[in-house]
Formats: sequence, C-alpha cells, structure tokens
Amino acid sequence: MSEDRSVLTREAVAPDLALRYGPRPEHVADAWCGDARAAARPLVVIVHGGFWRPEYDRAHTRPMAAAIRDAGWTVVSVEYRREPGDPDATVRDVADALAVIPGELGGHDGRVITVGHSAGGHLVLWAAIAAPAPQQAGTLALAPVADLRLAQRLELDGGAVVDFLGADASTREDLDPARLPAPADPTVLVHGVSDAIVPIAVAESYAAGQPGSRLVAVPGAAHFGVIDPLSAAWPTVLAELSRLGD
Repeated sequence: MSEDRSVLTREAVAPDLALRYGPRPEHVADAWCGDARAAARPLVVIVHGGFWRPEYDRAHTRPMAAAIRDAGWTVVSVEYRREPGDPDATVRDVADALAVIPGELGGHDGRVITVGHSAGGHLVLWAAIAAPAPQQAGTLALAPVADLRLAQRLELDGGAVVDFLGADASTREDLDPARLPAPADPTVLVHGVSDAIVPIAVAESYAAGQPGSRLVAVPGAAHFGVIDPLSAAWPTVLAELSRLGD
C-alpha cells in the first residue's frame, strides 16, 4: 500500500500562541486554544515524529492539532532537539516541555494527555515512565516506534534507531519503552494495519510486553492516516482521545 504523505505539507490553521520552555532555539511550542469544552478536559500535548531526524519538525502536526482543537481541546505541539547520536538531548527536551508547558497555558483542567506519532510515539511512551507530565491522564501513541530493538532489527528508515542512539539499541534499554516498566496511567496505541513505515508488529511487540496497554489496530490505515484529519482512521484517533480524557 502506498503511503499518502499529503498531510505533511497541507495548509492548516496557524497556532494561536507561541510558547517557550527553555533557552535553546528548539525549546518552542505552538498552542491552539480550545473552546468552552476544553476547560473541562486535559491539555493535549503533541510530540511529532520524523524518526528523530533534524529535517522533520513540528510544522507537519498543524492539521492534526487544529482538528483536535476543533473537537474541543486545548492543544500544544512541542519542538525538541533532533541531533543524531545525542538521544539524551532529545528526551531531556521532551521531559522539560512536559514539566513546564502545562503550567504556562490555561484553557484546560490541569490534566495532560500526551499524543505522539511514530518517533514521537516512542518519546511519549518513554516519557510516561521516565518523565510524566504533572497530572498525566494518559498516553496516546500513534504508529509508535515502541520497541527500539525490534525497530533496529527491521532497519526502519534506513537505520534510524542506531542513528538516533549513536549505539546499538541493546545498550540503551533506559530509552526503550518495550523494556521499561508499565506506565501508571492509561496507555493506548493506535496503529494502522497497512503501515509500511512502522509495521504494526512493532506496536504488537510493545503491547505483548505491557499487558496494561491497549492496542487499537485500524484496518486499511497506513502510517500517516493516524495523523491526518481527512483520513478514514481519524475518527478512531479522536474516539480514543475522548476515552482517555472524558
């Protein structure tokens, strides 16, 4: 199945606010302010994908962020450092963003749901254990690179895992969600059955080792369908978000 990548370059509503959570150029986030419904719901924090590579940034999350806002949530999409071979900078930035941003932005009930796609799915699953947000209410991982060892064996994106870690995945079990303890809060993985970029076997491996998590397999959906508001998979994403937050 060919991958529809149109969401990566599609025009979308600009964010309402720009936030900072630290001193570096990457320590920024875009915010979309929700309506009255959002005040009784958690803040949604999006962590973008792109196999941790510097050429992919948060810009491609604008369509999904705007669509989640339109569904009645306050949404933030965070940036982070993407420096091959320095994974600690990446995870430190995600941890700092989750620690700082919820207290800097109103329009939510104080709880936080993290939503990550692909490599961002890896990062939110890691953060759920290693650096959860204050009042973390749940984690929604979309087509996540949830098992670094398996992703390395599959040579996803031409060796993205080793490029990210600067080492074999077996040496960084502290960064591998499949080898960390189970998160304390609800964890849901949504993965397209037809994903050719991160095969659903990666999510299945995580779910098998973390029986407290829940894997939602979406028939016919590919890798980018789970972040595309125009796709047939999108209603499933919104439904799982509502289950976590409502």
